[in-house]
Amino acid sequence: MTDFFEIDFLDIESKKSGDAIPMRYSINGIQRIHITDGGFQATGDKLVTHINKYYGNPRYIDSIVVTHPDGDHAGGLRKLFEEYEIGELWMLRPWLYADELIGRFSRFTSVENLVKRLREIYPNIAALEDLAVESGTVIKEPFQGQVIGEVHVLAPSKMRYLDLVVESEKTPEAKKAEQASLIEAMDLAVRKVANFIRSAWGEEVFPEEDTSPENNMSIVQYANLCGKRILLTGDAGRAAMNEAADYSPYAGLALPGIDRIQVPHHGSRHNVSTEVLDRWLGEKLVQQPTEGTFTAIVSAAKEDEDHPRKSVVRAFMHRGARVITTEGSDKQTGHNAPDREGWVAVEPVPYPEDQED
Repeated sequence: MTDFFEIDFLDIESKKSGDAIPMRYSINGIQRIHITDGGFQATGDKLVTHINKYYGNPRYIDSIVVTHPDGDHAGGLRKLFEEYEIGELWMLRPWLYADELIGRFSRFTSVENLVKRLREIYPNIAALEDLAVESGTVIKEPFQGQVIGEVHVLAPSKMRYLDLVVESEKTPEAKKAEQASLIEAMDLAVRKVANFIRSAWGEEVFPEEDTSPENNMSIVQYANLCGKRILLTGDAGRAAMNEAADYSPYAGLALPGIDRIQVPHHGSRHNVSTEVLDRWLGEKLVQQPTEGTFTAIVSAAKEDEDHPRKSVVRAFMHRGARVITTEGSDKQTGHNAPDREGWVAVEPVPYPEDQED
């Protein structure tokens, strides 16, 4: 069988954007189905229907990766346990490290109580853990350096992950939670009073603040399939993207240069910067190319007026990206993939002449 891959970015029909990214590939005659996130809980049926229709009506899923605990990523995965035998579930569970974390939480003196509280804080992954245990599915830790089939985990490292658990807006330490939530509060204020400025090619405007610690927990995955360099980012922020870039040589990836990239966090401005994109994709082109040299995919719902941000779309295009979004329909990227009746070539997003100030 000829090597191939197909990666689908499902359109999550909701007022907020979500991620559901099934992938099937065959390398050297070995075929695998690898699922990254599953959207909201209501997305589960759509995910199952898609897998059955386009991936040969399988009974077995090789691997599921939960990039981070948010409901728009983890919720829909529950349905997969009802429909398939799951080989491996890859997700990070903070309560496993309660004995290492307890000294950093002044309100807790009992590891048992901290475990209970962390499971309450992260109900989506706690529910997935219960389903995996019930079904006999192996749960593994997707820390930096792990390999899942042909997929390499570039971030997070365990040390940085534990720091992020402490810093998270959902931390048991209320004071820290208030501090961490300031970023989202500021971003909400910007949305309500957003001003747009006409900008020339190459001009980029990003806020100073990184995204939340919660988003920076995201698993960053890299695979070289059929000679194509593929990066899945979840909601990773600048810190996560930089840590992943630091590790990339150990996964056989020389930067800059990616052929398929998921735009982090539905195209939020707090997740990338000029410096981060230069590192991953190369410096800005002098002038707009006639066609893109790589593909950037944004998981963004049509009803979500806040994503993707024009500043982010522009910045990817400045480096030669052909930007497509899931707004209104599922999108697929692949190589040598089986034909699909009714699927047509996608028109990329036009270059925005203005951006958020």
